[in-house]
Amino acid sequence: MKRIDVRGQNLATADLLAIVPRAREDVSDALSAVAPIISDVLTRGGEALRELSQRFDGVTPTHLRVPVDDLKEALESLDPEVKKALKEAIRRVRLVHEATVPPSVSVDVAAGAKVSQKWIPVRRVGLYVPGGIAVYPSSVVMNVVAAQAAGVESIAVASPPQADHGGLPHPTILAACAMLKVDEVYAVGGAQAIAMLAYGAKDGEETLCEPVDVITGPGNRYVTAAKRAVRGVVGIDAEAGPTEIAVIADGSADPENVAADLVSQAEHDSLAGSVLITDSPELADAVDEAVERRAATTKHDIRVKEALTGDQSAIVLTDGLDQSIAVANAYGAEHLEIHTEDAPAVADRITSAGCIFVGPHSPVPLGDYIAGSNHVLPTGGTARFASGLGVTSFLRAVSVVEYNARALKTVADRIAVLAEAEDLPSHGEAIRARFQR
Repeated sequence: MKRIDVRGQNLATADLLAIVPRAREDVSDALSAVAPIISDVLTRGGEALRELSQRFDGVTPTHLRVPVDDLKEALESLDPEVKKALKEAIRRVRLVHEATVPPSVSVDVAAGAKVSQKWIPVRRVGLYVPGGIAVYPSSVVMNVVAAQAAGVESIAVASPPQADHGGLPHPTILAACAMLKVDEVYAVGGAQAIAMLAYGAKDGEETLCEPVDVITGPGNRYVTAAKRAVRGVVGIDAEAGPTEIAVIADGSADPENVAADLVSQAEHDSLAGSVLITDSPELADAVDEAVERRAATTKHDIRVKEALTGDQSAIVLTDGLDQSIAVANAYGAEHLEIHTEDAPAVADRITSAGCIFVGPHSPVPLGDYIAGSNHVLPTGGTARFASGLGVTSFLRAVSVVEYNARALKTVADRIAVLAEAEDLPSHGEAIRARFQR
């Protein structure tokens, strides 16, 4: 892994932002590729979806909407151990997400004057589950459970058809949907799935899919570009980029643990970022050696090696813990592990991270599957201003204002003054009109 040495330098945040390793993937050029796909789905609906599936997935689905019997069969055929693991993941994720639903608030600002805020779930959501180089039933869990905990009534899942599975999404994906009692599942992938969810689609004269209000879930650059294209028509969670891990470690860290976690993240994608931030040159050397050894023997060695040697991965050497924390906050990692003495105290000083994993027994894969947290997290440094997927991704905060006549009259003159100051006199007249008759 390459090294970035910031020792002996007093770097401002802007300087750190310029030097931290980052995957360079711009989806803007993919927008031109997805525009005709979105237009085709809008125009021809199911016919276009079938043709696009054949073109991009190598198979034409017999059923664009997965029959309920196929969902049941997938669940019945699921490996019992996988079923047990998914069941426990669902239980833990649901516990956490139901506990994080924000409460309604009501404030009496004066006698007879009340302002409330309530949270209202969107009516319908579309959840995208990738189907490329890996299978992600865990993404089904993270997206569906968060939406269910928020109170969403209508949930549609889309995942690419698989030539190896008769034009259906992967059976483990279908089984996870069945476990969560989601029966509206589409064998549609890529940008065409995003178009279908955003605008709805007909299949002949019949309605295939009703439009949704919010689309969430990760995908490749074309899925991301399509989400950008439909943003404003629907809400989206984020524009997900390549996954990433950063590890703050000091001399007390176990280099084998750190190396294993860096390699595990590199397994996702050749553009995945693995970053070690440490003030210990000895640990850096030991981790580098362990990473090289582990990368050579792992199943997906080619993409792991590409990720670890890419521009997005590095070992950052710092002067001490304070500088390590400054680098981590500038980087804004999707996943941030802390392997230091008094790791909880270090975690309290982190201001930018999608999810923080505290101590040697809280590795990122725990959060990927079964910790109870959500694994759909901000990437590419957006953790500096964005949050991961959660119940609020599917909720709207709505204010309710309720004043009686006395309460309104108390502030009528002040409203009129402010209205005149903004040269909007009719605003003031709208208040006065209530007391002039």
